[in-house]
Amino acid sequence: MKHAETVTFGGSALDRAAHLRADQAHLQKLRESAEGTVLPIWRGKPLLRRMSDGSVRAGWVNSGHSVLEDGGADIVFLGLDDGIARFAQDISQWEPEDLPDTLNDFFDPTEQHHPKAPPDHIFAELRGVMTALDPRNAELIATAKAVLGWHASHKFCAQCGQATHTSQGGWQRDCPVCEAHHFPRTDPVVIMLITHGNSVLIGRSPGWPEGMYSLLAGFVEPGETIEAAVRREVFEEAGIKVGAVSYLSSQPWPFPSSLMFGCHGEALSTEITVDPQEIEDAKWVTREEMMDVFAGNSDVMKPARAGAIAHFLLLNWLADTLD
Repeated sequence: MKHAETVTFGGSALDRAAHLRADQAHLQKLRESAEGTVLPIWRGKPLLRRMSDGSVRAGWVNSGHSVLEDGGADIVFLGLDDGIARFAQDISQWEPEDLPDTLNDFFDPTEQHHPKAPPDHIFAELRGVMTALDPRNAELIATAKAVLGWHASHKFCAQCGQATHTSQGGWQRDCPVCEAHHFPRTDPVVIMLITHGNSVLIGRSPGWPEGMYSLLAGFVEPGETIEAAVRREVFEEAGIKVGAVSYLSSQPWPFPSSLMFGCHGEALSTEITVDPQEIEDAKWVTREEMMDVFAGNSDVMKPARAGAIAHFLLLNWLADTLD
């Protein structure tokens, strides 16, 4: 495995068993005949099991578990986990006694316990636990969150407007009227480690936690290469011209459905002109200053969230282990 594949949500080599998706009867038999095959997702939060050693795992339940009574019709076959069939089901219809005000914030720190779930099982924001997951659990949960999120927002046919239904083990939606087929979307995003000598370019968006800075990023537009998107986004957001661009690593990012392409770009200019419509601030930070940030010794700046590809790229830039 390449070092680049050790990024969070990557490198698990999950067998997605796409050849089984068309056989609904067989999938249903697999789901009902095995122990602990279904992962409930509540409003984007996976059910998690906290282990005694501090680690976290997916909170798998049996297909007939009472937690799933609030589940909808959308069930996704995730693949074979060392031979065990894994599925995910949305149960967002469940209404806990108290709904937190932070549910739709950038990060919701609250946890919810379903009264019918085991005591050590909770619904929690994936951003807060992703670094505590092993690669297989991380890939399964990220896949479940992304595909179920797509189902929640794409229930009607984009071609004729009629309600659609799921097929292919949850990896397709079909329109019964115009017979169009729709598939889970993945949005390509470039995230850039832009360097000039011993410094790296970082920025922050409005609404981020106070003091948090990260690498610049943006969506790839239709008809655009990854390299062109890097140069365009950096110039639009910070007014910096970029020359040579190279690929470093990728990360599926299920917030809600992006594929992050980590790239290195060499800056041809250094004068920053921030577009306030794009970002709130941008600055050059030296390697030594960034080491202080990662060590927690900065009073004005916080590093990108651990588990995000920006954190991965910056950490490996500091260690000179990007290749």
